[in-house]
This record gives sequence, structure tokens and C-alpha cells, in this order.
Amino acid sequence: MQVTETKAEGLKREIEVVVPASDLAERLQKKLDEAKGQVRLKGFRPGKVPAAHLRKVYGRSMMAEIVNQIINETPRSVISERGEKSAMQPEIGMSEDEGVAEKVLAGESDFRFTVSYETLPNFELKETDSIAIERPVVEISEEEVEEQVKRIADNARTYSPKEGAAEDGDRLTMDFVGKIDGEPFDGGSAENTNLVIGSGQFIPGFEDQLKGAAAGEDKTVTVTFPEDYGAAHLAGKEAVFDVKVKEVAKPDDLAIDDELAKKLGLESVEKLREIVREQIEGQYGAMTRQKVKRQLLDALDAQYDFELPEKLVAAEFNNIWTQVTSELENAKKSFEDEDTTEEKAREEYQRLANRRVRLGLVLSAIGEKVGVEVRDEEMQRALMDQIRRYPGQEQQIYDFFRQNPEAVASLRAPIYEEKVVDHLLSTVSVTDKTVSKEELMKEEEEEVSAA
Repeated sequence: MQVTETKAEGLKREIEVVVPASDLAERLQKKLDEAKGQVRLKGFRPGKVPAAHLRKVYGRSMMAEIVNQIINETPRSVISERGEKSAMQPEIGMSEDEGVAEKVLAGESDFRFTVSYETLPNFELKETDSIAIERPVVEISEEEVEEQVKRIADNARTYSPKEGAAEDGDRLTMDFVGKIDGEPFDGGSAENTNLVIGSGQFIPGFEDQLKGAAAGEDKTVTVTFPEDYGAAHLAGKEAVFDVKVKEVAKPDDLAIDDELAKKLGLESVEKLREIVREQIEGQYGAMTRQKVKRQLLDALDAQYDFELPEKLVAAEFNNIWTQVTSELENAKKSFEDEDTTEEKAREEYQRLANRRVRLGLVLSAIGEKVGVEVRDEEMQRALMDQIRRYPGQEQQIYDFFRQNPEAVASLRAPIYEEKVVDHLLSTVSVTDKTVSKEELMKEEEEEVSAA
């Protein structure tokens, strides 16, 4: 096999591979010899099929298998022997002349093809001990814990039937049928539904029109779905609901005590407060982690500037652009609604794609250097998390990941990234800074993940 480099421009490579007809013939003969004792042909005893007849019957199909095997295996081995890594799956180029292909399959011609790819860039890893990061930390007050406990108690509050008109805070039990232009619509009807007046649970204006209603009363409620309503076929449309009020109930006294905790499956109200505090700590901890990670990635991004594989960047940009345009379409918005233009948006997301690819390569190199690994049990947990998101479709989701290596890689990438970030945070200077809840929750212009 002859391998010749025909292009080396930046990260782009093209290699011509020539497999002599003699090599193809040798491989074919080996396959024929292996098949001789296995094939069963009418009129011949096992193992007694003449070689010439075997070649006539199976030669072309076997040669096609050999060619496919060469195409599948050669690029990877050739690139590895050159000490390179391909950024994406190499592209294979072959002659489109049917006559040339026939000669190859007939064993009368050399097999020629090209391998085109982009190499991963070589760059020197920088020291990270000069990176300084401020970790925003929120001190959780007892008042915040009690506020959350009260919300939990509100959700667990009991109600008692009452006579008379519904007021703010009362709970209605009702049946309703919604119509648009006189016709019922999907999701617009329900029976024995509970609604607390003033909860903001339903479409704006719906609850206000039920104030003063009494048990057994029929009401007609007219509302307009918001323009940004999640269901596009309802957004901005006026709907009329025929409501049958079946019960009006007033809220019982709220008591935050051990009895409340026991209703929630806990042994005491102090255990409830402990769990609530842990939940709040977890929420703030996730926000803190995101901001710390953003600072770290910003610092790394400032340290590196190297050529990027064009196709890898293009693939990342396409992923971002597809998501952005899909979100705009679902929200029925345009770039002008976001105070920008498509041209400016493309420039912005192109920079974001460049950043993500660059940081992804840097984190990958750092992880490889320090020996970061994703364990099987971590992948299994990630897979189970995905499966649990689709109740009733567990087997289909499992089969999807089992049959799609790229999908499995999408589970591995964020785990690997977080482990590399953990390592880096142990090597840089991190200083805690107490901030308010509002400061912590303030969104950055762009929270960027490298993967």
C-alpha cells in the first residue's frame, strides 16, 4: 500500500492511498481459501468446490467486502501512523467512473482513494497557578428558610367547604370546557380541577372572573392567551370557558409544626427546616459553580489562541444556530425583536462557537495530561438520568443510546468537562466573596459551556 500526502495547508490534510491490485488479489485469495471449506454449492461436495468456480461465484462480492474493509480501517491507521489526530470523521474520495470501479472489483486495477481531514491543533498547555477566581457565596438566613417552609406549608394546606361567594385564597373545585371560535380545543377541558383564587395558576384574567362564584353556579369566563404562550396554536387567541363551580372551600389555619412535617413524611418540623436549608444550599451552590466555572473558562480563553479545525467549528456553530432559530420560531420572534440583526447574531454565535471549540480542545488536553477518566458507573448514572426523563419509553431510549455512539459521547462530554474543571479549581487561586442572593442570581451576558 502506497501512502502519499497531497495537501498540507494549516490543519487541512489530504492523503492519496493506493492499494496495488496484487495486494487486493492476495486478500481475495485468502478469503476464498477460508470460504472453501464453508460454502455449500449444489453439485459439489463440501470442501471440493474448484477455486475458479468459487472465484466466479463469490469473487466480486468478496472484493467489495475487501474494498469496504480497506476504506473503514485504512484512514484511522494511516492517520495514527503519521502521529496525527483527526478533528472529525475523515472524508473518503473515490473515482466516480463506473469503469474504474468495475476494474477494481474484477481485480484488474489498483484501488485508489483519498483521505481528507483536519488535524487537531498542537498547542502548549499553559500554567494555571496565576489564575485567580472569586467564588460568590450567599449566607442563607433563617428568614429565607422559614419563607420556603411556609410555601411548602401553603402547598400542603387543607381546605374546608364553605357557603357563599369565593374570595381570594379560597379554593374552587370545578369542571370547565374551553372553546375558540365556538369549538373545543385540545387541553381546554377538565373535570374536578382545583384552583386557588389568587394563585396565578391559570391564564391571566381567568381567576379574577371567578371571584364571587358560589357552589353550583355556572360561569362564563373569557380570556385571551398571551402572545408568548407555550402552545403556538393558542397563542394570542381569545377563548371562552364554560365553568361549573362544584365546591368553594376556605383555607384552614396554617400551622408549621411536627404534624405538618409528618404529613410530608418527615419526623419533625426541624427535619423539614434542615431539608429546606439543604435544598437552598444546593440551588445557590449550582449558581456559584456556574459563575466560578465561567470565570475559569474566561481565564483559559484569554490564555490560548491557536488555529481551529474549520469543520469542527462549523458543526458547533450549526448546533448553536439551530437551537437559536428554533427558540425564536417557537416564540414567534425575529432577530429584530431581540434588538439585533441576523448578520450580527451570526457573528456573535460564530465567536461563541470558536470559543467553545477552543476551550473544549484545551480542557480535553488538560484532562488527558492529568489522566481524567469517566468511569462506567458515571456513564450508567447519566444514561439512567436520560431514561427517567421519558417515562414509558425507557426501552426505546436505552436502545437509542446503545445504537448511537455519538449519543453516548454526548453523555460523556459534560461529565469529563466537569471533572477537568474540578481538577483546575484545585490548582488555581479561589477566594470566597459573600454576596447577596440578588447578586448571585444576576444573569451573565452569556453562560458558556466548553463542551
